[in-house]
Amino acid sequence: MNKIISATEAARFIPDGAVLAIGSSAGLNCPDHMLRAVGERFAGEGHPRNLTVFSPIAAGDMYGVKGIDHLARKGLLETILAGSFPSGPSSLPSPAIWEMIERDEVAAYNLPSGVMYDMARDAAAKRPGVLTKVGLDTFVDPRLNGGKMNAAAAKRGEVVQVVEFGGETWLHFPNHFPQVAIIRGTTADERGNISMEQEGAVLGMVDLALAARNSGGIVICQVKRTTAAGTIPAHRVHIPSTLVDYVVVDPDQAQATEILYDPAISGEVRRPISSFKPEPFSVDKVIARRAAMELMDDGAVNLGFGISALVPQILIEEGQAEAVTWVIEQGAVGGVPLTGFAFGCAANAQAIFPTPQQFTYFQGGGFDCSLLSFLEVDAFGSVNVSRLPSRPYLTAGCGGFVDITTRARKIVFSGYFTAGGLQVAAEDGGLRIRQDGKISKFVPEVGHVTFSGRNAVERGQDITYVTERCVLKLRREGLTVVEIAPGVDLERDILARAGTPLQVASDLKLMDVRLFRPEPIGLSLARKPAPVIRTGLQAA
Repeated sequence: MNKIISATEAARFIPDGAVLAIGSSAGLNCPDHMLRAVGERFAGEGHPRNLTVFSPIAAGDMYGVKGIDHLARKGLLETILAGSFPSGPSSLPSPAIWEMIERDEVAAYNLPSGVMYDMARDAAAKRPGVLTKVGLDTFVDPRLNGGKMNAAAAKRGEVVQVVEFGGETWLHFPNHFPQVAIIRGTTADERGNISMEQEGAVLGMVDLALAARNSGGIVICQVKRTTAAGTIPAHRVHIPSTLVDYVVVDPDQAQATEILYDPAISGEVRRPISSFKPEPFSVDKVIARRAAMELMDDGAVNLGFGISALVPQILIEEGQAEAVTWVIEQGAVGGVPLTGFAFGCAANAQAIFPTPQQFTYFQGGGFDCSLLSFLEVDAFGSVNVSRLPSRPYLTAGCGGFVDITTRARKIVFSGYFTAGGLQVAAEDGGLRIRQDGKISKFVPEVGHVTFSGRNAVERGQDITYVTERCVLKLRREGLTVVEIAPGVDLERDILARAGTPLQVASDLKLMDVRLFRPEPIGLSLARKPAPVIRTGLQAA
């Protein structure tokens, strides 16, 4: 059987009413050529109609890879379940998928990315769905919101339930069985074996393919090139031919947004450390430096988007490039996580781990620390990163945030104390607030609970919030200011500017003055303690 067909031909195999699983992470590994063909078929024929899209991480972005926006047509989409959605700055037009969501033209749900990969595996194995504590007491919990993003989803109903099992409370995510999976690789041989040697991640392509195959569906794989049967070494075949029905070739597929191909991203060469340019001195850098001080030597550290993504550059500048091993949700282990369009990739990675297994590592708390960002923090220490009602497309949704934070031993959240016109500068070893922001980011109650501070306190997690003007810790008595920036007045600039009462530590300290000067700070990380073998672990 010749599995190599055109994208136009492949699009005709998608039936009306199908569940369509898509493998992508923004512009990374996005099967954009194939998704375009599906949208064009609908525009010309009115089919396929009423699809349910199952997308564990966003398909496409706002910077040139349309992804899911190819399918954002009324009548084509009926429901979308996604770990994240295309996002970007307010200076760019809103993505078409967000316009559909806002107009209630599609029932939209936002679920944790790792849980969605778990759902794919459980669908493939014919298990009764995912039973997990990931998402409890967050917006994913149906007692709060159930992951529903609009009125159309509220009308459609719940996709997650609260259940009691073994004397404990869990979330149950019932299966969704895909009839079609659209995935991506680098090379396909004539039999349909797929390798991924030029990809910056392998994501969960196998899991989505298994879910479709075992549900009686089909798998369409977009690749950059083809080769003769038997020429891909067996150990390099990532997706075997038994899981692939059709192959679509796009010789122009980009490795990531605005990156046609960089062999350092796919682990084929190593970039010299000297090629990573120092981050210019700024207040962002001050915050990232202070977050870096929370790390331990030889730790395994997860990294999120935003200011936290600058910390690897800080470590390089401080001569500590190998001090920690970075682990990011798309699967890279080690190396230097990249920022900007290439976020989700790493140069010089030690390994590129399948994303579902990386999420299993996160969900079980196997790593040492996570560096993340925040939009809002409330009186209970809960964090919102997933929803801004006024301009929802400025955030991507929860992505892997909920999976990562549920059992993380230590989390450092970074961000500014206020927003809306804030003007600050780091000068002469201190902070100068020239104009404060109109909006406090510390509020009585966050509008969307992406991280539950109450659960963190009960679990004994170590939670720190780093801002430009102070550092706070989450303690049982509440949010507590433990450090204050030189040049900042505690009452005027912190307590009076917070939208919720804050506690003040009895041993309040000044933030290190070196943070506020351009030269390197001489960072020295604490040594990671020896591992302690724990027995009798509870599910919580």
